Amino acid sequence: MDTKNPSAPPCAPSRPAGKNHPHRHPKSGVSGVIHDNARHTTRFTVIGNHLAQHPELSLLAIGLGTHIQSLQAGSPVDIKTLAKRFPEGPDRIAAALRELETHGYLRRTRERTPGGNIVTRTVSCNRPGHHAERPANAAANTDARADTRADTRADTGAGTGAGTGAEVAVGVARPTRPAHPTNPGPPKKRAPRKPLPAVPQPAYKGAGLLQAATDLLVGLRRLDPDLLLSACDTAHLAPGVAAWLERDVSPTAVRHALISDLPPEGMRRPAAFLAHRLTAKLPPPAPFGNPPSPAETVGVRHPLRNCDGCDRGFRGPEPGRCRDCRVAVPMAA
Repeated sequence: MDTKNPSAPPCAPSRPAGKNHPHRHPKSGVSGVIHDNARHTTRFTVIGNHLAQHPELSLLAIGLGTHIQSLQAGSPVDIKTLAKRFPEGPDRIAAALRELETHGYLRRTRERTPGGNIVTRTVSCNRPGHHAERPANAAANTDARADTRADTRADTGAGTGAGTGAEVAVGVARPTRPAHPTNPGPPKKRAPRKPLPAVPQPAYKGAGLLQAATDLLVGLRRLDPDLLLSACDTAHLAPGVAAWLERDVSPTAVRHALISDLPPEGMRRPAAFLAHRLTAKLPPPAPFGNPPSPAETVGVRHPLRNCDGCDRGFRGPEPGRCRDCRVAVPMAA
């Protein structure tokens, strides 16, 4: 008789663990998704919540934006390539690309390549508007660091931190990096050199005169190593030297006029320097029939001759009469 209330119903059994509500956390009781996360160390891409939870983008646009941001630089992202990769058709993919472009996640521009072809350059931005958020003086440094991180991610497959503002250009070839000193790149095209200045031209281009002018120019290198001229430069300057020789200027005077007072720092184009001097210092033509000056005749000893009039001896350049006979004949006339 120790049992009390024998007619009371037994207690209800507890709910089995397998019948718990699938959308309720067993400990906190909060409904929703449960994350089972593991830290990525390779082959990952960080996507901002502003894209993954965008309130205005469609699910297709969010997924397509995530896929594009995970691609390496230079990967094709045109409509045909994406349509082959995913089951959605070209029309739906084109609409999703327009959504991403409208909200700033894509920038598409048409550019002309050096070969003349027109290509579409697609730039994927993982944080639209980050240019306006940064100070103007730090924009260049941040872009340089972001480009370096983007190249590293493309090479190794590793991701970068969110919020860096890095932009990866896809759909076009990756720009070439500066060549290493041990592996020089293609040589730069040099601008064509300016033609040599014009030189004076002689009235008559005789073979002997031009050969004498050429020999004079070739001999200049013995006086100054900087005046070593090529065959083409010598042929261009030879008529100018011939014009000097034609004006009764001795080769020694021409040589002195060309090599006197040379620049102490040297010359980049000796041929252009000589062409300028041949034109700027060109002497006037020599007068016709000009007798030798007294200075040129000083010290000249003529042979002894007999006068044809008085048979007296005198010195003169040619046979004839002496000075007294030349003076007496006009007076007698």
